[in-house]
Amino acid sequence: MKFVDEAEVRVEAGDGGNGAIGFRREKYIPLGGPDGGDGGDGGSVYLLAVENVNTLADFRYHTVFRAERGQNGMSRNCTGRKGEDCYVPVPLGTLVTDADTGEVIGDLTRTGETLLVAQGGFHGLGNTRFKSSVNRAPQKATKGTEGEHRTLHLELTLIADVGLLGMPNAGKSSLIRAVSSARPKVADYPFTTLHPNLGVVRVDDLRSFVIADIPGVIEGAAEGAGLGLQFLKHLSRTGLLLHVVDVAPYESADTPVEAARKIVHELEEWSDELAAKPRWLVLNKIDRLPGEERGAHCRAIVEELNWAGPVYNISAINGEGTRELMFAIMEFLEQQRRKNSEQV
Repeated sequence: MKFVDEAEVRVEAGDGGNGAIGFRREKYIPLGGPDGGDGGDGGSVYLLAVENVNTLADFRYHTVFRAERGQNGMSRNCTGRKGEDCYVPVPLGTLVTDADTGEVIGDLTRTGETLLVAQGGFHGLGNTRFKSSVNRAPQKATKGTEGEHRTLHLELTLIADVGLLGMPNAGKSSLIRAVSSARPKVADYPFTTLHPNLGVVRVDDLRSFVIADIPGVIEGAAEGAGLGLQFLKHLSRTGLLLHVVDVAPYESADTPVEAARKIVHELEEWSDELAAKPRWLVLNKIDRLPGEERGAHCRAIVEELNWAGPVYNISAINGEGTRELMFAIMEFLEQQRRKNSEQV
């Protein structure tokens, strides 16, 4: 299975309704004159950013979206009904480009934001519009114009404050389950996460942030191996990366230090900008270590990595250390937001 973070869709706006040719034919009004009404405008197609959609997976099955055609004009100067607009829900962080020209149409980043991607056709004019002093009975009406048709390329960049990085089965999914209401799949085998998951962490009633769990990264990912690195672009908008390391891996050829170094290498290969983002080391699964060995074992990992940034020892499975980590993250993000607001 492959997560769909890119998709192509066809959008077709409705044509405008045709204008009508008609004349009043009422008793005792022999020269009633023209009464053909205008057509209705065609419906347009909009993309709508919503919170409850996290992937573009649905576009594998539904790839064409059409708005309604405008109704034709009618006699008695009745205007045709406007075609219904079509609203297509997409995840926050969807970048929209024209697949044929490469033109960037827009970037949907706020809940409820809409983006016009196909303009409906303009209504045709009825023959009443063409009445003049020299043409009392015009036989002319115009057709509605065609609605816009185009193929769109959709690309998803998740919007999250914090992103989780780590080798497969490092415990990222367990961590996001422990600190938020997100419920990604958790199992004792690699690659249980096949698509990014978002969770909202609430440290109290008025303080919260969004955390993203992406598929595990493996060696060679920057050259296309595995699933994880193709999703690192989703983390380009995050303010903080949590590098999750399994301190007691089962049946793994890599030690915790080797696994951590591989992640750092793949980050640097992928993007200097992403590698330079603030990154904290999170040593997970300390519950698997005897109590008297935990401190020494974790310190040895940090020293061998020569890690200079913040370090947190946690057990995502039982929640140990996660509360302190979440409060520290909240403080860090609030400081970042204050700095950004002062710079504006």
